[in-house]
Amino acid sequence: MNIDYDKSLLSFVFFATITGYNFVKYFGIVKFHHRSLASWLKALQVFSFLAFLAMCYFVLKLEFNALVLIVILGIITFFYAIPIMVPKQYLFDDHKNLRQVSGLKVYLIALIWMLTTVLLPMLNNDIVISSDSVIIGVQRFCYVLVLMLPFEIRDLNYDSLKLATIPQKIGVKNTKIIGVALLVVFLMLEFFKDELLDVSIIAIVITTIITLVLLLLSNKNQSKYFSAFWVEGLPIIWLLVLLLLR
Repeated sequence: MNIDYDKSLLSFVFFATITGYNFVKYFGIVKFHHRSLASWLKALQVFSFLAFLAMCYFVLKLEFNALVLIVILGIITFFYAIPIMVPKQYLFDDHKNLRQVSGLKVYLIALIWMLTTVLLPMLNNDIVISSDSVIIGVQRFCYVLVLMLPFEIRDLNYDSLKLATIPQKIGVKNTKIIGVALLVVFLMLEFFKDELLDVSIIAIVITTIITLVLLLLSNKNQSKYFSAFWVEGLPIIWLLVLLLLR
């Protein structure tokens, strides 16, 4: 989108990611075991607090329109971990946070990734929303959904059936078929942009092929680092390909 290097925004996203992720992942543990925390968890609390301070520092450097979206994303993140009132038939056991509403998790994660990596930079740099930016947003949403599928398949052995994850509802084979379809949409949308760049097309083709291979290889008994390292690192591979081609 021809946006220049934005140190304040990138720094904010970096520290906000650490703060938000650790808040969501460890809130329950800290809440119920505050006085008997392991030393590593106490160190993580300190680290997260320092990241929170850095996040607060950089958020003050952002534009007002970006701050409005950040407030919305912050509220979603907050209720992703904190109980809220939702219809009982959608709840997982007695918990009431967004993370445990049946079938919602992957779509919520994809939405937050898309808003953070597409809309937020546009708002902070006063970029007018165009057809190309809408296409990028849809691409990003589809791609993050695909990235979530190997994790969903891996967690079949551990997730409660009440979570209603995609593999639980339609099976591993059909989940992979949906993933392949989403990758096709992700790739084909590139050719509907008004501004076609050879570098971007080549990078997306390479990224799609690597992602497809990992998606098809994913299974319930995958190795420890299959999703946690290789699938998790796919966006970094995408970035490296772009940098090498430029």
